[in-house]
Amino acid sequence: MESMFGSWDAQSQRMRKGTGTGGFNMESLKRLGHISPAVYLTLCSALAFSALGAYLHIILNIGGTLTTVGCLAAVAFLISLPPSQDQERNRFALLMSAALLEGPSVGPIVDLVLRFDPRILVMAFIGTAIAFGCFSGAAIIAKRREYLYLGGLLSSGLSILLWLQFAASIFGHSSTTFMFELYLGLLVFLGYMVFDTQEIIERAHHGDMDYIKHALTLFTDFVVVLVRVLVIMLKNAQEKSEDENKRKKRSF
Repeated sequence: MESMFGSWDAQSQRMRKGTGTGGFNMESLKRLGHISPAVYLTLCSALAFSALGAYLHIILNIGGTLTTVGCLAAVAFLISLPPSQDQERNRFALLMSAALLEGPSVGPIVDLVLRFDPRILVMAFIGTAIAFGCFSGAAIIAKRREYLYLGGLLSSGLSILLWLQFAASIFGHSSTTFMFELYLGLLVFLGYMVFDTQEIIERAHHGDMDYIKHALTLFTDFVVVLVRVLVIMLKNAQEKSEDENKRKKRSF
């Protein structure tokens, strides 16, 4: 990891010194160059550990409050450590620990989906991965800082979600408010995929090459979107199954 971090930092410095003012493709490649490949490699590793955690929940039923608290504690400890090469291994281990504990936290919905129709999990993951690639790609090829203005709008949307959850905890959920919250949250965190990617590029442009923290940000966006896609697809599949059962009963 240290060699990967160091070699990328040197490569980034060379790219910043490059000349070339030119066109769309060159500028896009420069912005892409500001994102360390270590970010996406670390993101993939975190997703793999999270999948392992979800699998452990399915076979051992370990998910719950303790895993959620443990995940938050690992993230808080990671953020508190300085992004130095001396702490790189510790911070990487904390990120993988947080991802491993995140798996059991979302394990119940994964288990429910697998019991109903395993194809939903595969389609949801592929769909989320495609959306992540498209929105991150859009942020990379866009003009510099073009989507950073979305930060205020996305923060407002996140605040609305928090207030809706607070109101639901007092007055209870209705199916309409639940679906509104679900789709609004999906739109908000899809927006965060674009915003966070451009923010990572901008931070890297100013010398912040903390690939572990950047991977944590993208990992959070990916998991939140995946969970909401799973819930939406599961609900739609259940409604479709209920309609088919009603039609069968009527035919008899």
